[in-house]
Formats: sequence, C-alpha cells, structure tokens
Amino acid sequence: MATTAGTYHVPVLLGESIDGLNIKAGGIYVDVTFGGGGHSREIVARLTGGAHLYSFDQDADAELNIINDDRFTFVRSNFRYIKNWMRYHGVEKIDGLLADLGVSSHHFDDETRGFSFRFDAPLDMRMNKRAGATAADIVNPYDEQRLADIFYLYGELKNARRIAAALVKARGEQKIETTNQFMKAVEKLFKQEREKKEMAKLFQALRIEINKEVEALQEMLIGAKDLLKPGGRLVVITYHSIEDRIVKNFMKSGNFEGKVEKDFFGNTTSPFDMKKVVAPTDEEMERNPRSRSAKLRIAIKK
Repeated sequence: MATTAGTYHVPVLLGESIDGLNIKAGGIYVDVTFGGGGHSREIVARLTGGAHLYSFDQDADAELNIINDDRFTFVRSNFRYIKNWMRYHGVEKIDGLLADLGVSSHHFDDETRGFSFRFDAPLDMRMNKRAGATAADIVNPYDEQRLADIFYLYGELKNARRIAAALVKARGEQKIETTNQFMKAVEKLFKQEREKKEMAKLFQALRIEINKEVEALQEMLIGAKDLLKPGGRLVVITYHSIEDRIVKNFMKSGNFEGKVEKDFFGNTTSPFDMKKVVAPTDEEMERNPRSRSAKLRIAIKK
C-alpha cells in the first residue's frame, strides 16, 4: 500500500533567507512557495507594527499547514499570478518576496505522486492535483523531437534523442503509465554508476514541462520586479542550473538573457542591486542532504 510523506519539508537556508528579506515594521511580504510553511512561520514570527505576509501555494496538501494568524493570508494559486492576486487583495507594492524553488520533500517522499523514481507510482508529477494533464500525458502523445527537446533543455541530458527514441519504441508496444514502466523503457541508456543522477535529471525535465515551471518562474519574477518598492528585497533559493540561470540573469540585468544595458553615462540600467550568492553551511548539508545543491540569491530593488 502506498504511503504519503509524514514530515512535509525541512526549510533550506532558513535563517539566511529570512535575514535577506530585511523585515521592517509595517511591511508587506510575500512567500510564493508556502509548502510546509517553514519559511512563512519564521517570517510571521518577525512581523511587527501592522506588517503582513501573503503566502502562495497551488497544492491542496499545503493547505493543511496554513498558519492561524491575523498577520497571515494564504493564497491558493500558482505564483505566476502574483500581480493579479496582490491587486485582488488591494496591495499595490510589497517590501519583500521569498521563493524557495525546490520541490518539497513531501512531494519526493509521497509514493502516490510520481515525483521520484524510488517508488512505482502513476506517472503524474503535477504540483497542482486539480490541474489537468499528467506526465503520462506528455510521455505518450508527444512526438520524438518534442520529447528530445524537453530532455535536453530541462534535463541537460546529452543522450536526449536516444532517450526519446527508446520511449517512442516502448509506448508503441504498451502505453507508459507508471514510473517503473518509464524507467524500464530508458534504463539501458544509462551507465550504472551514473544511473541515479541521470534518472533524476530525466524526472526533473518531465516535472518542469508538466508544471510549466520555467514560464511560471519568469512570470513571477516580472511580477516581483513590478511589485517591489525601492529598497524591497527579492530572495530566491534555487536548486538546479536551469532555474538558477534564469534568476541570476534577471537579478543582474532585469531580463532573462542576462544582457546588461547601460544608459548614456555608462551606468547599468538593471532594476536590482545583487548581493553575493549564499550556499548552505557544511552543517546544514549534513543535517539536510537535500540542501546540497541550494543557492540563495538576494537582490535589492533600485
């Protein structure tokens, strides 16, 4: 019988990220990745003088962790719609935004959701269980070229074409509906010593595509730029090179290509001042191995 995760999620870089928000009395703050509520609880504990926190999550499971506090508002939505929701709540400008882009331990450890290759489960991977298409709805109908592009762009897999060809061959014999069926179709293409790492990248690529993570991240960052007051903080924790490149480029230049533009006097026109990247301590990595790949990026709105 499948089991679901007990401990929802251990927040990564907790103190460093909340310090990065530079919380002020009366400020308006947003946590766009509520999850287990670890970061949000720490933010609420530091709110004074009429300050308020709005926290976003699209996953119904996260609602079990809602904080009972007048200074807290939960928004059941994908963070890509942040500007619309802030307008709905009558908020024109914010003082800080936090995004922890990692998939929560709850999702990886829940045997029923299909996020991990450790369990045989339906090939689902939806962050929002109320949403339509699942990962199986990508693996089965997408043509070979489109699958190869996804695996190359979002998994950075050099053998993306061969993986796509193997999946197309396997699904011709039987529809691929579970994580085990998916793995069996491609496992011969991975060398044993690298199999786990490569399989993780393959699952990552599918997850990014099914949840439209790149588009959602870009829309959220543009919304954050428009909402933040001068001096407001954008605080983002990334876990893989694809999302980190997007965040780094945007903080550096205000666009996703990382093209730094200069005015007539040679001054950069980026909307942010970037602080130095922060990595977890050795102690945190030992305590929480899933923090190993985390990078904390902080930018101050000009």
